[in-house]
Amino acid sequence: MHPKTYLVPIFFDEKRFVADIENRDPIDVFRGALGFANNHFNKRFNEGENVHQLVNERAHFADLILRHAWNRFEWDADISLIAVGGYGRGELHPHSDIDLLILMRRDKPDRYRQSIEQFLTFLWDIQLKIGHSTRSVSQCVDEARGDITVATNLMETRLLAGSSELLEKLKAKTGPKKIWASETFYQGKIAEQRARHRKHGDTEYNLEPNIKEAPGGLRDIQVFNWTAKRHFQVHRRSLLIAEGFLSEEEYVTVRRDEEFLWKVRYGLHLITDRPEERLLFDYQRKLAVMFGYKDSPERLGVEKFMQRYYQVVMSIRELNEVLLEYLDEAIYRKNKVKVVTPINARFVIRDNDLGTTDASVFIHNPSALLELFAIMGENDSIEGIRASTIRQIRLHRGLINDKFRADPENRALFMRILKAPYKLSNQLQRMNRYGILGGYLPEFGKIVGQMQHDLFHIYPVDVHTLEVVRNVRRLTLPDVAAKFPVAAHIYKNFRRRELIVIAALYHDIAKGRGGDHSTLGKVDIANFAERHGLQPQEVDLLKWLVENHLLMSTISQREDTSDPDVIHKFATHVGDQMHLDYLYVLTVADINATNPRLWTEWKGSLMHNLYFETKRALQLGTVAPFSRAAWVREAKDSALRALGADNIVSAEAISVWRDVDEDFFLRESAEDVAEFTKAILANQGAGKAVILISDVGEEIPVATQIFVHSKDRQNNFSIIASALDRLNLNIHDARLNSNSEGSAFDVFYVLDEQDQPIGKDSLRCEKILQTLHQAIANPTEINIDVQQRTPRQLKNFALKTAANLRHDVEANCVILEIITPDRPGLLAHLTQIFVRFELRVLHAKISTLGERVEDIFYLTDKNLEPLTDSDVSAALIETIRRELDQRNKEEGQEYKLRNMKKWN
Repeated sequence: MHPKTYLVPIFFDEKRFVADIENRDPIDVFRGALGFANNHFNKRFNEGENVHQLVNERAHFADLILRHAWNRFEWDADISLIAVGGYGRGELHPHSDIDLLILMRRDKPDRYRQSIEQFLTFLWDIQLKIGHSTRSVSQCVDEARGDITVATNLMETRLLAGSSELLEKLKAKTGPKKIWASETFYQGKIAEQRARHRKHGDTEYNLEPNIKEAPGGLRDIQVFNWTAKRHFQVHRRSLLIAEGFLSEEEYVTVRRDEEFLWKVRYGLHLITDRPEERLLFDYQRKLAVMFGYKDSPERLGVEKFMQRYYQVVMSIRELNEVLLEYLDEAIYRKNKVKVVTPINARFVIRDNDLGTTDASVFIHNPSALLELFAIMGENDSIEGIRASTIRQIRLHRGLINDKFRADPENRALFMRILKAPYKLSNQLQRMNRYGILGGYLPEFGKIVGQMQHDLFHIYPVDVHTLEVVRNVRRLTLPDVAAKFPVAAHIYKNFRRRELIVIAALYHDIAKGRGGDHSTLGKVDIANFAERHGLQPQEVDLLKWLVENHLLMSTISQREDTSDPDVIHKFATHVGDQMHLDYLYVLTVADINATNPRLWTEWKGSLMHNLYFETKRALQLGTVAPFSRAAWVREAKDSALRALGADNIVSAEAISVWRDVDEDFFLRESAEDVAEFTKAILANQGAGKAVILISDVGEEIPVATQIFVHSKDRQNNFSIIASALDRLNLNIHDARLNSNSEGSAFDVFYVLDEQDQPIGKDSLRCEKILQTLHQAIANPTEINIDVQQRTPRQLKNFALKTAANLRHDVEANCVILEIITPDRPGLLAHLTQIFVRFELRVLHAKISTLGERVEDIFYLTDKNLEPLTDSDVSAALIETIRRELDQRNKEEGQEYKLRNMKKWN
């Protein structure tokens, strides 16, 4: 038995299909039909056909195949075949499961056991991907009563074959009048959604998002579909317009956003040949090509594709929130409120949520679109915005145009928002989500959802920007101030705090336009500042901050801040304490908003040192270069005083230091130099290296310091770097010094895999000591074989190695800068290249930025002279690029081969 009529796709010759079943192997016939249909649908997809049409037609074709399969076996009027879940909605993507319910009138499975087993076996033989359950009507009711997921699946059912009366009976017994009343169902789905969002970091901006389950994904659309359909007892979303739940604009928006995500999901299934829901980096690039997003001089095609993706999921999450809140506010609570507090003629607070006095407020007074957020920022008791008001904002945000932006009242309102005392970042996030911020600041609208395709920037530019604002404002909180005491103290004393907020809002505003975003951004911020009535000196400060917002981070991590010349140059550029203070606060907030793992106590200490050394220089009023000799003299005197307290005479210490590099005393603290010297004196005649391991940091350990005093060899750095690499330790700074007697005074600063110091781990420190002593004693046994596997995400980036050399006349060396993909064993490999070229490393600064490293090495030849031979220099650069890129290529090929084996 089966329904009297059903859709037959135009491309499918059903009569021939039936005839072939009679004359050939049915399994071959069904498989052939499925294969032909898949190719047909996929061809239409690749030609750009509407994906809603394809997904629905694919489901209808599956209906047809299942009916023919069902009819091959013996059934009676007391059993039916039902489509449930997504398939029950009439949706089927290329590799989605076909969810089936074999529904019996009574719990007598033995009666149908043989037919059911034969039917399911046949479906598996023809290679249909099915999920199934076999239950009686009463069993379904019992299951649904105890499990909201089952109840949800049974809401979306279609009869495929058998008795329609059975399905109607099931619907009646599992409807909201029997189980899971509308409001109870709503609360259950809200709880499910919250748990699901938490599982995905409660953000729609994951680097590799799950397009179905993550916030803003397809499941968020289904949640408000399910809750509204259950309440209004309708089976189609379009019918919710007539019920007053969805506006025409909201319906069109949902349909458009769903079309995009369905297209992405369909494409994902095709390129992975499995039911994949994760937008992994490799898939992002393939989908961008599939959908025609092309690289341009300004941006990669994949970045354009992902910007569109993030804009869509942001739109879906906004609608999800407002519609679910509206269902609760207007339908379940029937707009009942306990406390009403008038604000003015336009706004009123109802039970702690801000709302409008009537539905035409924004029509008659468009400025209220900004006034609303100013009121919220000035009243800490307001918790949110009423759903009905958010819907009015969405409806009328198009009123923000050039005339609106030029209105002095609106400009004053926007500045009032930036000066508001409460929850500024929350207000800006709301303004961004509802399209107000990008409407009022069109330059901000261009960066909404704009992602950089790397592991360093984990948020789109707009989200990162608002996170910088949040970090600045949170410096007033005690726990944040305890973590960033210098920045908090500076921020506390700013006379006009809105200036640093404006700088934060505009520091990355020009990303994605091509060219230097810092240079382009200073033009935008100047225009904003002048439009909003700031003083000329304030405009100049803001321009300077945007143009230089990367400078302090770059110098602290890439240059030797113990060098007085570096400090002098930076202090001269900064000019005064005010510029230094603003730049420091902006830099701290910026780094912490880029990537949670980017800020470590070690990097914080580098910033801290740069700030205070520059502050000292500015206080001294320096306009001339510092005297290195004076700094060295002061450092030695301080170390000698510390040693004298331990009854070590100056002559002994000076004999140890004889002709050691001056940089040793500039870079290391007097206390450390004294400790190193004591250990060397205590071990004279022992015949083995002196190795000291300790954490460094004033109050909180920021890194583990490893001091090595040994025979000075050309390959010292290679020996030690290789040994530390095998111990899964990351070198962040290496300072190699020697004296004329052939002794090395090398200092390394390391962190573990989690960017944490390890000096308190006695077992690990003992292992380090053993490994280093063995490596130094047997330098010919250097092993650079890497035991660690490269993480999957890193393998998805095919960054080409960039390397260049420049001469540093004052340091009497060459500086090698390398940018290359981050890989285990990278530093050990580089050091082996240096050994082959007979180069010595004087100093190394190691920075890991997401998927890449940016390393700097100060090099000389084996005679401690600068590398002057241009042919050797060229050969060095070519070797580094070739070997590192070849290694990355082989690793990538191995990764692809493993994946092919895994899925084939």
